[in-house]
Amino acid sequence: MDTPRRTNRGPSAGPGNRRALIDAARTVFAARGYDAPLSSIAKAAGVGQGSLYRHFPDRQSLALAVFEENMLGVDAIAADPTTTLRDLLDYITVITEGTAAIFAALTADPADERAQSISTRTMAAIRSKWDARAGVVGPSATPEDVELAISLVAALVASTPRDKRHETAAAAWDLVLRGLSD
Repeated sequence: MDTPRRTNRGPSAGPGNRRALIDAARTVFAARGYDAPLSSIAKAAGVGQGSLYRHFPDRQSLALAVFEENMLGVDAIAADPTTTLRDLLDYITVITEGTAAIFAALTADPADERAQSISTRTMAAIRSKWDARAGVVGPSATPEDVELAISLVAALVASTPRDKRHETAAAAWDLVLRGLSD
Protein backbone atom coordinates (compact mmCIF):
# COMPACT_ATOMS: atom_id res chain seq x y z
CA MET A 1 0.00 0.00 0.00
CA ASP A 2 1.39 3.36 -0.99
CA THR A 3 1.34 6.14 1.53
CA PRO A 4 0.52 9.52 0.12
CA ARG A 5 3.48 11.86 0.09
CA ARG A 6 3.16 15.20 1.72
CA THR A 7 3.49 18.09 -0.64
CA ASN A 8 6.35 20.38 0.17
CA ARG A 9 4.86 23.87 0.29
CA GLY A 10 8.29 25.47 0.51
CA PRO A 11 9.22 28.57 2.49
CA SER A 12 5.65 29.87 2.59
CA ALA A 13 4.80 27.07 5.04
CA GLY A 14 7.40 28.28 7.54
CA PRO A 15 5.25 30.57 9.73
CA GLY A 16 2.41 28.04 9.84
CA ASN A 17 4.80 25.22 10.69
CA ARG A 18 6.39 27.28 13.46
CA ARG A 19 2.95 28.09 14.91
CA ALA A 20 1.93 24.41 14.70
CA LEU A 21 5.16 23.33 16.42
CA ILE A 22 4.70 25.79 19.29
CA ASP A 23 1.07 24.72 19.79
CA ALA A 24 2.03 21.03 19.65
CA ALA A 25 4.95 21.55 22.05
CA ARG A 26 2.68 23.27 24.57
CA THR A 27 0.31 20.30 24.47
CA VAL A 28 2.93 17.55 24.41
CA PHE A 29 5.12 19.08 27.11
CA ALA A 30 2.05 19.53 29.33
CA ALA A 31 0.96 15.93 28.83
CA ARG A 32 4.30 14.12 28.73
CA GLY A 33 6.80 16.45 30.36
CA TYR A 34 9.82 18.41 29.18
CA ASP A 35 11.65 15.24 28.14
CA ALA A 36 8.92 14.15 25.72
CA PRO A 37 10.38 12.98 22.41
CA LEU A 38 10.72 15.85 19.95
CA SER A 39 9.53 13.47 17.25
CA SER A 40 6.15 13.33 19.03
CA ILE A 41 5.95 17.12 18.86
CA ALA A 42 6.75 17.14 15.14
CA LYS A 43 4.16 14.44 14.55
CA ALA A 44 1.51 16.30 16.57
CA ALA A 45 2.28 19.44 14.56
CA GLY A 46 1.94 17.54 11.28
CA VAL A 47 5.47 18.37 10.16
CA GLY A 48 8.69 16.44 9.71
CA GLN A 49 11.54 16.52 12.19
CA GLY A 50 13.60 18.51 9.70
CA SER A 51 11.07 21.32 9.92
CA LEU A 52 11.16 21.15 13.71
CA TYR A 53 14.95 21.50 13.78
CA ARG A 54 14.91 24.29 11.17
CA HIS A 55 12.76 26.36 13.50
CA PHE A 56 14.12 25.14 16.83
CA PRO A 57 17.67 23.78 16.87
CA ASP A 58 17.26 22.26 20.34
CA ARG A 59 14.69 21.35 22.97
CA GLN A 60 15.32 24.49 25.01
CA SER A 61 14.71 26.75 22.00
CA LEU A 62 11.31 25.16 21.49
CA ALA A 63 10.38 25.34 25.18
CA LEU A 64 11.44 28.97 25.38
CA ALA A 65 9.36 29.80 22.31
CA VAL A 66 6.32 28.34 24.07
CA PHE A 67 7.11 30.28 27.21
CA GLU A 68 7.73 33.51 25.27
CA GLU A 69 4.03 33.58 24.43
CA ASN A 70 3.23 33.40 28.13
CA MET A 71 5.53 36.34 28.74
CA LEU A 72 3.46 38.50 26.41
CA GLY A 73 0.62 38.16 28.93
CA VAL A 74 2.98 39.03 31.80
CA ASP A 75 4.13 42.11 29.89
CA ALA A 76 0.51 43.16 29.24
CA ILE A 77 -0.40 42.92 32.92
CA ALA A 78 2.72 44.88 33.85
CA ALA A 79 1.76 47.62 31.40
CA ASP A 80 -1.86 47.88 32.58
CA PRO A 81 -2.12 50.52 35.34
CA THR A 82 -5.35 49.00 36.66
CA THR A 83 -3.80 45.65 37.60
CA THR A 84 -2.19 44.67 40.89
CA LEU A 85 0.58 42.38 42.05
CA ARG A 86 -2.12 39.82 42.86
CA ASP A 87 -3.37 39.95 39.26
CA LEU A 88 0.17 39.30 38.07
CA LEU A 89 0.67 36.38 40.47
CA ASP A 90 -2.69 34.89 39.49
CA TYR A 91 -1.72 35.02 35.81
CA ILE A 92 1.69 33.52 36.49
CA THR A 93 -0.01 30.74 38.45
CA VAL A 94 -2.29 29.93 35.52
CA ILE A 95 0.61 29.73 33.08
CA THR A 96 2.62 27.70 35.57
CA GLU A 97 -0.17 25.15 35.81
CA GLY A 98 -0.34 24.82 32.03
CA THR A 99 3.35 24.85 31.23
CA ALA A 100 4.94 23.43 34.38
CA ALA A 101 7.21 21.12 32.40
CA ILE A 102 8.75 24.05 30.57
CA PHE A 103 10.20 25.51 33.75
CA ALA A 104 13.01 22.97 33.39
CA ALA A 105 14.08 24.88 30.27
CA LEU A 106 14.38 28.09 32.22
CA THR A 107 16.94 26.60 34.57
CA ALA A 108 18.66 24.16 32.22
CA ASP A 109 21.38 26.64 31.27
CA PRO A 110 21.70 29.63 33.60
CA ALA A 111 23.95 31.37 31.08
CA ASP A 112 21.29 31.21 28.32
CA GLU A 113 20.41 34.81 27.47
CA ARG A 114 16.87 33.82 26.44
CA ALA A 115 16.15 32.34 29.88
CA GLN A 116 17.78 35.34 31.55
CA SER A 117 15.52 37.60 29.51
CA ILE A 118 12.44 35.84 30.89
CA SER A 119 13.72 36.28 34.43
CA THR A 120 14.50 39.95 33.79
CA ARG A 121 11.03 40.56 32.33
CA THR A 122 9.36 38.77 35.23
CA MET A 123 11.25 40.90 37.74
CA ALA A 124 10.36 44.05 35.80
CA ALA A 125 6.69 43.03 35.92
CA ILE A 126 6.89 42.44 39.68
CA ARG A 127 8.55 45.83 40.19
CA SER A 128 5.92 47.53 38.01
CA LYS A 129 3.21 46.27 40.38
CA TRP A 130 5.14 46.83 43.60
CA ASP A 131 3.14 49.91 44.56
CA ALA A 132 -0.05 47.84 44.05
CA ARG A 133 1.03 45.08 46.47
CA ALA A 134 -1.24 46.02 49.38
CA GLY A 135 -2.94 42.97 50.81
CA VAL A 136 -0.62 40.62 48.92
CA VAL A 137 2.72 40.94 50.68
CA GLY A 138 3.83 42.87 53.72
CA PRO A 139 6.22 45.80 54.07
CA SER A 140 9.27 43.65 54.80
CA ALA A 141 8.88 41.60 51.59
CA THR A 142 10.98 42.46 48.56
CA PRO A 143 10.46 41.95 44.82
CA GLU A 144 13.24 39.33 45.02
CA ASP A 145 11.21 37.45 47.65
CA VAL A 146 8.25 37.37 45.27
CA GLU A 147 10.44 36.15 42.41
CA LEU A 148 11.77 33.38 44.65
CA ALA A 149 8.21 32.48 45.66
CA ILE A 150 7.25 32.18 41.98
CA SER A 151 10.19 29.81 41.43
CA LEU A 152 9.26 27.72 44.46
CA VAL A 153 5.61 27.40 43.46
CA ALA A 154 6.58 26.64 39.84
CA ALA A 155 8.97 23.89 40.93
CA LEU A 156 6.31 22.35 43.15
CA VAL A 157 3.66 22.53 40.44
CA ALA A 158 6.06 21.01 37.89
CA SER A 159 6.35 17.89 40.05
CA THR A 160 2.60 17.62 40.67
CA PRO A 161 0.24 15.50 38.54
CA ARG A 162 -1.66 17.68 36.09
CA ASP A 163 -5.06 17.08 37.72
CA LYS A 164 -3.75 18.32 41.09
CA ARG A 165 -1.77 21.36 39.89
CA HIS A 166 -4.41 24.02 40.51
CA GLU A 167 -5.15 22.78 44.02
CA THR A 168 -1.45 22.49 44.81
CA ALA A 169 -0.62 25.93 43.40
CA ALA A 170 -3.43 27.55 45.40
CA ALA A 171 -2.30 25.89 48.63
CA ALA A 172 1.34 26.80 47.98
CA TRP A 173 0.50 30.45 47.27
CA ASP A 174 -1.65 30.61 50.40
CA LEU A 175 1.26 29.37 52.49
CA VAL A 176 3.92 31.50 50.77
CA LEU A 177 1.90 34.70 50.83
CA ARG A 178 1.12 34.25 54.52
CA GLY A 179 4.86 34.06 55.09
CA LEU A 180 5.47 37.20 53.02
CA SER A 181 2.73 39.20 54.71
CA ASP A 182 4.84 40.14 57.76
